Amino acid sequence: MDNLIETFCDVDDFCKLFIPAWELTLIDNGDIKRRRANRMIPAEIMTILIGFHQSHYRDFKNYYLGYITKHLKCYFPKLLSYTRFIELMPSVIVPLSSYLNTRLGEPTGIAFIDSTKIAVCHIIRAKRNKVFDGTAKHGKGTMGWFFGFKLHLIVNHLGEILSVKITEGNVDDRKPVTDMAASLTGKLYGDKGYLSKALTGELLENGVELITNVRSNMKKKAISLWDKAMLSKRYLIETINDQLKNISYVEHTRHRSVSGFMTNMLAGLIAYCIKEDKPSIDLNEEEIDLMATMNTSIA
Repeated sequence: MDNLIETFCDVDDFCKLFIPAWELTLIDNGDIKRRRANRMIPAEIMTILIGFHQSHYRDFKNYYLGYITKHLKCYFPKLLSYTRFIELMPSVIVPLSSYLNTRLGEPTGIAFIDSTKIAVCHIIRAKRNKVFDGTAKHGKGTMGWFFGFKLHLIVNHLGEILSVKITEGNVDDRKPVTDMAASLTGKLYGDKGYLSKALTGELLENGVELITNVRSNMKKKAISLWDKAMLSKRYLIETINDQLKNISYVEHTRHRSVSGFMTNMLAGLIAYCIKEDKPSIDLNEEEIDLMATMNTSIA
């Protein structure tokens, strides 16, 4: 409960600054509309959405009706019906997205990149899926074919998310890397799926050195012991992907709208960002100094 209160206080402080500024940028189409204030403020809606991904529940309806309405009504005195709450969820997509940006970590000179599938239905039901018709695509990962999207992440060695992007399931993993790494410096470690001379050269011009292993049919290349050690620690980002799916629960196949998919994804990413015990790689002071020296030479 303390975590929920702390989350609400932080989200509410953010909303008080962001929402008025955001509303000033919206374009009015000239229609006269009634602007009745909602019973629940955006910060309350966002807090409940984030809290779901911090709980042990795996179904939002059971979480809302079985936990929020029964045990937390005193904290949300103007609580809405479940149906009305679902209707209002799309209204906080932009605030959720902006709040996520405030919770991202800072570059440390060591970063890992990876993508993971986000299936929206079983592959055999893809042709019958109407919710994501025209948006989700067929893709192929290490576990076979899927229908949905890809979640691309860059994280630092402390387990903090630095950059995130969601693409269709058939998008090449290398395509979003340049945009995602725009604010990074230092070394970026990825798997063999990111092999590309053009991408490596483009990133190097921006102060980022992309390090990957080579495929078995390629010529061996010289690589430092440090880089070999860091490549062996790519399990860090794989662990984060696993926690996002199985703890923050960003992937499930019960979505009834694209907006519901987006709110679920954003709230799940935020829930991970604000958790305290993130997976990380321990580095001593000598290793950190060595890393700083190498990053200076790269820049």
